[in-house]
Amino acid sequence: MRDTPRPQGTVGELRPWPPQLRPGRALAHTPGASGSGSPHRSDSRPPQTPRGGRRSGLDGRLGITPPVPGRPTLLFLLLGLPALCFALITWQVVSGGLLLRVDARISHALVDPVRLYGALADLGNVTVAVPVLAAAVGYVAWRGRTAGLHRWWVPPLAAAVLMALVPALVVPLKVLVDRPGPPVTGPGTGYYPSGHTATASVAYGAATLLLLPWLRDARVRRALVAVCAVVNLAVGWGLVRRGYHWPLDVVASWCLCAVLLTGLWVFLGGSGRGGRQPK
Repeated sequence: MRDTPRPQGTVGELRPWPPQLRPGRALAHTPGASGSGSPHRSDSRPPQTPRGGRRSGLDGRLGITPPVPGRPTLLFLLLGLPALCFALITWQVVSGGLLLRVDARISHALVDPVRLYGALADLGNVTVAVPVLAAAVGYVAWRGRTAGLHRWWVPPLAAAVLMALVPALVVPLKVLVDRPGPPVTGPGTGYYPSGHTATASVAYGAATLLLLPWLRDARVRRALVAVCAVVNLAVGWGLVRRGYHWPLDVVASWCLCAVLLTGLWVFLGGSGRGGRQPK
């Protein structure tokens, strides 16, 4: 029994059967044509939709499908936010704003001349913090050269240069702001921002950034970051409790050093010069 030919539908007509391929159709729409694999697409390009052919990255870099958090957001949190806080605190200190009264009340409530707090503050001395960074610089330089890394000297040199920038930034700020110290310190100015806090933050922070790529165990890396944070918090706490600095002096130094260390992190990792993790 012969099949009865189906009439061809007209434009806009509803048909109960799927569209049939005919010899006169364009070659690009036939299966097996070059750049084709579907009778409904004329090329092999992925669909331009958020759920289409584009793969979402895992590291939040530019050019990936939203809503993956991008690196600019992270950089804003690590660079822009601390810089904004530092500018706000500096403006309040220079103009004698409301934060100064809050700062003075907190300082008077916390000052306690206990030797333990002085020992914690001493962790920010140049004679203590800089040798720790020097040891990390030497170790990473030796490991990088032994492993045959390309430009093995760049990370250690970058950390050393950053440490040298600390007094070049902090000392002029101390002179320009010319803030008196807490009553315990006696007469004198130049306490903003805290030099001990800046020295400890950059020295211990840069040492941590240098050592992290050479640590295989994730738990060890997390422990190193935690130790760095605890040591820096202890330095700031000791400075405030002993009465060597106002709280805002310490917080401002943390903000400034967050910007510096983020710059080092971007230079070492973002520019591809941080060296590969050894196997």
